[in-house]
Amino acid sequence: MVTVSTSKSYHHGDLRAALLAAGLKALEEQDIGELSLRQLAREVGVSPTAVYRHFPDKDALLSALANAGIEQMAAWQQQAAQTAESGDAFAATGRAYVRWALANPALFKLVFGQCREVGQTVFGNNDAARLLRGYAEGFARDEAAVQRFMIQAWAVVHGLAMLMLEGQLPADDALIDQVIDVRTLFKG
Repeated sequence: MVTVSTSKSYHHGDLRAALLAAGLKALEEQDIGELSLRQLAREVGVSPTAVYRHFPDKDALLSALANAGIEQMAAWQQQAAQTAESGDAFAATGRAYVRWALANPALFKLVFGQCREVGQTVFGNNDAARLLRGYAEGFARDEAAVQRFMIQAWAVVHGLAMLMLEGQLPADDALIDQVIDVRTLFKG
């Protein structure tokens, strides 16, 4: 169980943000099923009823955590693109996707298990989706080709992440770099 010092109890006026931060921290150390609204209330130092003002149930909390996870993943991808060598930004975002998944396995599983609507996934209206679409539009000429390219790119990075998380492939940086390389992918 994750514990937070009572000296850091909630007092700053943004309980929703404090609960999300506590939820994200909890997911670093425990499975989704172990997470509870009561636990998070204790973590931030409020009564359990205070939590329900922001999250009417656990599903609402999980959905908010999943959205925060997509934002976090997009930040990793944007950082990778900004620091990539010329011509390698797209592949760098894919490698960042896999590395983020490996660094945040419970959150990764929540993001892609909880996000049921297209608007919440990497095809929706979020920074990760806009980044993927921007690269896809650079590789494809019409909307059907953009959609196909987005699915192909997502399938590669998501599949690699899942294979590594499930122990089917080693979680190895060199392997990530080797597999996610635009010089060898999406040709033809």
